[in-house]
Amino acid sequence: MANKDTPKTSPKPARSSQNRASITFELVQALSPTEAKAETMSTTFGHEPVDYASIRDNTEELIVRISNELTDNLTEKAMQIFLQRLVASLVNGAYGAAKFYGQKKSEALAIYVPTLNDERSEDREGIYGFEPKAQRAASFAAQMGLQAYALMAAAHGACSAFEHITGEIWKPHEQTATVAMNPSQQATAAMMAALTD
Repeated sequence: MANKDTPKTSPKPARSSQNRASITFELVQALSPTEAKAETMSTTFGHEPVDYASIRDNTEELIVRISNELTDNLTEKAMQIFLQRLVASLVNGAYGAAKFYGQKKSEALAIYVPTLNDERSEDREGIYGFEPKAQRAASFAAQMGLQAYALMAAAHGACSAFEHITGEIWKPHEQTATVAMNPSQQATAAMMAALTD
């Protein structure tokens, strides 16, 4: 016999939208190297320079071409949804690369700056033919910075293509906030949850 004090299991609550910051192209720009910084990193470390304008223009052209190929088969709304997701993937990719660059830059500085690292012996000149640890870390951070800069160029081209095709400025998709339900709606939701669980 069931104990009267045993609490009844309540239906699973509806998933609420996550409160996370939207990833915008402006955020990518804020975290990525500037043009001047990218040029300095390329020159200083001997890494391949990034042709920002070429990447941006070619990405925009490619997305416009894809849109033209699909225009007879997609409604205007379907095209906008497709482009929204396509641009979001490129912006999110650039954001991830920019964050990784920031981490590697911080790690390189922690190795180099005496006040941030007690293990000063690691910064001394290593075995002949090998770079000191700080130089290796700095070179890797610069390489990641140039990758972030290149991906920002692709995201920039994607945003430009979105505006060219739709006539609107690209913005990250905002999930609709969960609306409060009245008792009748809550009961219906509980019944639906019981059917689908």
